[in-house]
Amino acid sequence: MNNPYEVLGVRQNASEEEIKSAYRELVKKYHPDKYQNNPLADLAEEKLQEVNEAYDYLMKKGTSGNGSSYSYNSTGQSGYQTQTSPEYNDIRSIIDSGNLNLAEQKLAQIRNRDAEWFFLAGMISYKKGWYDDALMKVRTAVNMEPNNFEYQNALNNIMNMGRMYQNNSYGRGYPNDDMMCKLCQAYICADCLCDCI
Repeated sequence: MNNPYEVLGVRQNASEEEIKSAYRELVKKYHPDKYQNNPLADLAEEKLQEVNEAYDYLMKKGTSGNGSSYSYNSTGQSGYQTQTSPEYNDIRSIIDSGNLNLAEQKLAQIRNRDAEWFFLAGMISYKKGWYDDALMKVRTAVNMEPNNFEYQNALNNIMNMGRMYQNNSYGRGYPNDDMMCKLCQAYICADCLCDCI
């Protein structure tokens, strides 16, 4: 990874607030909505991923010490800080500590299924490695609050992981032109057509 301070454009001894502010500005700059049908879309996606990695690294390393593997940004498109309830803040802390079962139990007790609820449910699934479920829940959060950069960022990261998995899986197993597959198909067809086998 490149120097995370350089990636975010902040000095080495920048405060956590300066780092968060720089991160928010860069997320706005490289947000996928600004690059739809644009030849620079791939480059912007790479830059956004680099920004996210730098931010995550500095937040893990920084004074917060929460060790989160995803970023809590909570900014809307206009840059205002969204307010989360104390219940949700508590659940975020529990997720960061790695106690996913407790976080899931506390989340299940909340009756109002708003965008934050779906986002946190998606983050729990993500931490458990249930990427399809995480994608569905975070996408629901984005649909409920389309201007929330934190939700958009998480959705983009999960979708990029899915693409990476999909690209890595091609070429494994038996390709269609594999001789063994053709022999098995011929054997099954012959077995179905006559009683000689």
